[in-house]
Amino acid sequence: MATTIPEAIAAVPRTGKFNKNHARRVRVSGLIPAVVYGAGQDSVAVTVDPKAITRILHSESGHNTIFDLSVEGTGVVKAMIVDWQYEPIKGKLLHIDFKRIAMDKAMRVSVPVMLTGVPVGVKNSGGILDQILREVQIECLPGDIPSHIDVDVAGLELYGAIHVADLPHGGKIKFLEEETALVAHVTVIKEEAAADVTAPVVAEPEVTKGKGKPEAAAAAAPAAGAAKPAAKK
Repeated sequence: MATTIPEAIAAVPRTGKFNKNHARRVRVSGLIPAVVYGAGQDSVAVTVDPKAITRILHSESGHNTIFDLSVEGTGVVKAMIVDWQYEPIKGKLLHIDFKRIAMDKAMRVSVPVMLTGVPVGVKNSGGILDQILREVQIECLPGDIPSHIDVDVAGLELYGAIHVADLPHGGKIKFLEEETALVAHVTVIKEEAAADVTAPVVAEPEVTKGKGKPEAAAAAAPAAGAAKPAAKK
């Protein structure tokens, strides 16, 4: 199941003009700007502690974690992180979007698919395990969101496959992917790909794309089949 955050995340409403200078001042103070919306209520601009948000994002259920968000002046609501931005160089959090969650209403989320075990087709037949779907979209009540979906692939023979229909289905979770969608399979390296590794490389004439004048190149080299000029006597 999803990670439980014991303490409520504190959020303080923001006031003033919400421009770049405002956001910079918030970050200098050690907080980050955020927005809370959803559940039919007005959006509220707030500030939060980036350390608390980082703990949630790095937890087992990550951004699918549902937690208590205590917004000063409006009380505590259930919330989820739906969007976040990082500073590209230092990797610091820049902004967060929270969504209020109604615990009695089903919602759609994507959860990771975790493969467990080593397929017999890998151990005994030299195959390789190739995972096609690393996340699947599901629909369920917020309290039933799993942190991930485990799939045991130890029994997969060479060319064996796992499809969405083979994932553990329960009455609380509805898979929204096609039942025939391929999740993982045991395959081999294609023979032609292996042959390419040992095939000699034939050098191609160097061509500079987009540079030079075609007419100049034609003048520098006589056309194929053109008669050679007669030798002077």
